[in-house]
Amino acid sequence: MNGNHILQWARESLNRFRRDQTGNVAMTFGIAMIPIIACVGSAVDYTRAASARTAMQAGLDAAALMLSKDAQSMTTAQLEAKAADVFMANFNHKDVEGIVVTPTFATLEPGRFSLQISVSGRVPTTFMGIWQDYIDISASGEAVWGIKRLELALALDNTGSMSSSNKMTQLKAATKVLLTTLQNAAKKAEDVRISIVPFATDVNVGTNNRTASWIRWDEWEAANGTCSRSSYTSKSRCTSNNGTWTPKSKSNWNGCVWDRDQNHDVTNTETSSGTKATLYSAHQDDYCPVSMMPLTDDWAKLNAKVDAMKPDGNTNVTIGLQMAFQTLSPVEPFNASAPKNDLDKVIILLTDGENTESRYSTSQSSIDARTKLACTNAKAANIKIYTIRVINGNASLLRECATKPDMYYDVQNANQLTTVFGTIAQNLANLRLVK
Repeated sequence: MNGNHILQWARESLNRFRRDQTGNVAMTFGIAMIPIIACVGSAVDYTRAASARTAMQAGLDAAALMLSKDAQSMTTAQLEAKAADVFMANFNHKDVEGIVVTPTFATLEPGRFSLQISVSGRVPTTFMGIWQDYIDISASGEAVWGIKRLELALALDNTGSMSSSNKMTQLKAATKVLLTTLQNAAKKAEDVRISIVPFATDVNVGTNNRTASWIRWDEWEAANGTCSRSSYTSKSRCTSNNGTWTPKSKSNWNGCVWDRDQNHDVTNTETSSGTKATLYSAHQDDYCPVSMMPLTDDWAKLNAKVDAMKPDGNTNVTIGLQMAFQTLSPVEPFNASAPKNDLDKVIILLTDGENTESRYSTSQSSIDARTKLACTNAKAANIKIYTIRVINGNASLLRECATKPDMYYDVQNANQLTTVFGTIAQNLANLRLVK
């Protein structure tokens, strides 16, 4: 019987009652109204309870998602208090009494967690109060997530052109925004580790590595007359004695290295003292950038390294990208973490110019080809790459180098760098929370 039939029946019944002159009809009708009123009243009370339960479910779902960001760092008492506060902030049914919020946090496996929240309460009845004072309601929900650690390499152009258009100043400010965002995202030591690789023609690995087994000196020692006036124009690693040019002592080395032997110049091959081609060649470039910093979670040192950057020299994107790749690799000389499901490895590559000089060439197209191979190899190693072009540079090369089209940024004004780095930083921080 549908609603129209019910209404029609009710009207007809009332009409018959109105016309009827006998007393027993009134008595019968009065008795019949009791269950009718009870049914209608019960429907009203149960509708109120159902509405409250729907709101309860929505409130606890919101609480579970919000608390999942911090649950693993809270004590049981802190979690219970916070869960109650967050739930009540999202639950607006004031007529529900005796609310009890019960959160349960669990570690499902290393790096994977769950938070279950159950809520119970009672709704006072109105029509049903004659035989039932309250309707009990409850709801439950669960958030499951994995906290991903992050290893990030910043390959940052420190060439002479970065001194123009306020680029270096803005790069420093933007990088510090990124560092602050990721520091706040880290919940414990080594959640986030970052390496910084300033590059020009060379990368500076630090003079403290003068005796490291992964540095080669055969080119430094200038065999076959490399220090002659006619064959070596830059004398920063040579000295003259009455017109005779000879190599300077290794103690004069400023820490710079350039591209490894091909094809190790575009891979993360482990360095081996027994295989010269895998080693980094000491190179005394006159425009040596500030020394790089391997992966660390020492935020003070990372910020200090950013402050120390200065623009000078020509552009060799390949060695900056390759060294960033090397810092993320679980092999000598930097020994990063081995790949794991709970670890993201990411490179941010920024440049403002086209390739101009490498160990092998001053041809842009030749160096671009090496940069392209380094990008391909890093991505094949499951490293995500963001690329940023600042005003100038090979747009097609950088766009192709990025892991996805939306991970390439073409910055036309250096003032935009803070926004770009902030966006990337937030994306990286969000990557750490996975439902």
